Amino acid sequence: MGLFKFKDVSGRGVAKAPMEKRGFVKFIEVYGRRCWKLMGLNLMFLISILPVVTFGPAVAAMTKVCRNWSQERNAFIWADYWDAFKKNFKQAFGMGLIDILFVLCFAVAIPSYSEWAKNTPAMYVPLVLCLSCCIVFFMMHFYIYLMIVSTNLSLRKIVKNAFFLVSLGIKNSLWTLIVWIVVMFFVVGCLPPSIFIIPFWPFSFICFANAFNCYPVIRKYVIQPYYDARGEDNPEFDYLKTDGSLFEDKGVEEPAPEKGGRKKPKTIS
Repeated sequence: MGLFKFKDVSGRGVAKAPMEKRGFVKFIEVYGRRCWKLMGLNLMFLISILPVVTFGPAVAAMTKVCRNWSQERNAFIWADYWDAFKKNFKQAFGMGLIDILFVLCFAVAIPSYSEWAKNTPAMYVPLVLCLSCCIVFFMMHFYIYLMIVSTNLSLRKIVKNAFFLVSLGIKNSLWTLIVWIVVMFFVVGCLPPSIFIIPFWPFSFICFANAFNCYPVIRKYVIQPYYDARGEDNPEFDYLKTDGSLFEDKGVEEPAPEKGGRKKPKTIS
């Protein structure tokens, strides 16, 4: 799964340390620092999916920004969003069309099987299979768009990897699924008042939680194996190569002072 080149490690501006954060408290801490910007990101996402066919590229663009922020890297909401929108347009557009097709298929198949099962109990078998496929395909999206913006894999390999990552990172996958269910239940259950928060909150929050939970799984099973196989360092961790010192002590390289001579004062050039 690791045959690719890592895409856009540092992003724009000064890269933040891509620490793998854990725990609900850490999630709240990281999310709180980007809360207001995520509201703007949510609105930008909704505007950019108005043509419907741009759904895939818009999801990829929002995923790129949320990935950087969730891993405490820098990202500019406007520049990085549209940069990711354009760079990943082809793959994300293709994935968006696949998504629309599958949604239409499931929307027809599940109600049909459910109705037929009322009269023919044997139809519960294809109904359960259809529901299972729907859930798995949905959970694969926790990883698909993250890999689109993070790797140079083909779309076929991305979808294949996503299928395995759902089970390899089952804990992360289930937590992300719970976030989806809770947020959507809240938004739909609180209609019509919740219509006022839809432009500013739910989609960017879900995307951020998804990146926070699932990107570490992609790093572990897809990104890191690539660099390990090549014997190279993962550029995500370049920040570990420096101890943060402003000056390097090179006292051993300084020439010894001449005997009997006057010492010159040290200067920093």
